[in-house]
Amino acid sequence: MSLNSSHADAGGLSHSIAVYTGSFDPVTLGHLHIIERASKLFDTLVVGIGINADKKSLFNPEERIELVQTISNHLPNVRVQTFDGLAVDFVRSLGAGVMVRGIRPLTDIAGEFTMMMANRQLDADIETVFLMADERFAHVSSSLLKQIAALSENDDHLAKFVPRPIIPSLRAKLAAPSV
Repeated sequence: MSLNSSHADAGGLSHSIAVYTGSFDPVTLGHLHIIERASKLFDTLVVGIGINADKKSLFNPEERIELVQTISNHLPNVRVQTFDGLAVDFVRSLGAGVMVRGIRPLTDIAGEFTMMMANRQLDADIETVFLMADERFAHVSSSLLKQIAALSENDDHLAKFVPRPIIPSLRAKLAAPSV
């Protein structure tokens, strides 16, 4: 049962479907925590992996889909897909009425508030729900874990930041020569 099970707004969007967007490059324990929590609030949660051709990613889109699916396969109401363009357009294309955003430290709030206000200007029918990161994950970022992976061969160190099933892929990617 979602917060607003099977209700649609005047724009035809369902508030029982939510979308959590990000680059997930790679997916972290903080991302997984938000995915798990949001999956309990909504009937369907779509993890939308944003594709930005101008940004150099560690993992390609197909790899990111596979990694997110691997760590969320215990959640039957979660599905994963990629998108390019504006997140708000992707959310609407799915018929979803809710965009989920994870907030880490308080410094994230200003940027997320700006993004939320822009999204409301672009599509006032889509609501944004903010979920605060658990204090265990408030400092976790993809760039931090890439740095730890590069400086430490101890998988137990990495497992404090990234789901264990992701570690071999992360290690392999970081060991591969850049193209």
